[in-house]
Amino acid sequence: VATVGPGTFEGQPISEALSDPENILATRVFYFDFNSSELSQSDREALEAHARLLSNNPDISVVLEGHADERGSREYNLALGERRAKAIERILSLQGVGQDQLQVISFGEERPAALGHDDEAWRLNRRVELLYSGY
Repeated sequence: VATVGPGTFEGQPISEALSDPENILATRVFYFDFNSSELSQSDREALEAHARLLSNNPDISVVLEGHADERGSREYNLALGERRAKAIERILSLQGVGQDQLQVISFGEERPAALGHDDEAWRLNRRVELLYSGY
């Protein structure tokens, strides 16, 4: 399905597409296994939709925030968060998104999504968030 017109994605205004739970673009947090920067096939499909949006709207940029859980040293977790964000950057770039549209930041373990010291909290903290500028 093609993007239709500037400022829209598949006929829907971009701001609506990003917040519509029925739209694949609403998937803007991508989770990772322990000590991994590998993405699942369903994650890749969502990233292809984000790549279509970005490549058809070169005025839109996105920050890729990499995160890790609390296990491991601060330095290791910063590097792991960066590897995760760069994995997503690579996929988006290969799909035609301009480098000037992408910014990679790693917070490591510094900004947890879930507080706690158990598997569920750790799972939620191993992530990359896509933050669109202006949306």
